Amino acid sequence: MGVLNVTPDSFSDGGRHCGLDQALARAERMITEGADILDIGGESTRPGAAPVSEAEELARVIPLIAALRERTRTRLSIDTRKSAVARAAVAAGATIWNDVTALTGSPDSLATAAELGCDVVLMHMQGEPATMQVAPQYGDVVTEVVAWLAARAEAAMAAGVARERIWLDPGIGFGKTLAHNLALLAALDRMVALGFPVLLGASRKGMIRKVDPTAVEAMDRLGGSLAIALAGMRAGCAMARVHDVRETVQALKVARAIDSARPMHA
Repeated sequence: MGVLNVTPDSFSDGGRHCGLDQALARAERMITEGADILDIGGESTRPGAAPVSEAEELARVIPLIAALRERTRTRLSIDTRKSAVARAAVAAGATIWNDVTALTGSPDSLATAAELGCDVVLMHMQGEPATMQVAPQYGDVVTEVVAWLAARAEAAMAAGVARERIWLDPGIGFGKTLAHNLALLAALDRMVALGFPVLLGASRKGMIRKVDPTAVEAMDRLGGSLAIALAGMRAGCAMARVHDVRETVQALKVARAIDSARPMHA
């Protein structure tokens, strides 16, 4: 899943793809590099980010989704907390709703997801983007996140979302310390065991800088991003949400080639 942010303030590529022509060029490049899905976002959810209005978010994403739908058959995902934005995005051609609030962002989000019939990514986040990194606390982060996501999946199904439409995302970096993030990455198999496809999104995130202080800029975190993507593959995650599509595709291909060369043991 290639990240396509059309926002002026995203942590990694804010402002680089805000114009329609620039965004389309970036999308075409990611498709050529091997992206199976393009995840389009019009509101930054980085730590400390302020929300944007529904009208502004719609103006940022709908023209791009409509233009991409005319140009490609690649699946399009809308990264939004707002049910109205998801509804408009699906009408324009998106087939996945990627929601960092796990369908709690709008009062009618659950009902809207059921009505739209699209795939839905339910992500865990403690708090709100503006304040989520201010002293996040858990008793047992893995148990709590897995249980919370399982409950959100049950709520979605109770509202009418088909089980096969539901994806889960541990929300790396969303209301979590480095220790919390590492614990979740080390226990991804527990989330996979719930039986839903797991989306892992940790590309270029600040946790990489905390492990390697030399990775000051987001663009310096490719190595860490690849390490996380490979860990996700090993644990059985279904999809990696990344900025560096070509490099991630190559890393996964090589890892799979190595795995396929391992001798079979009785």
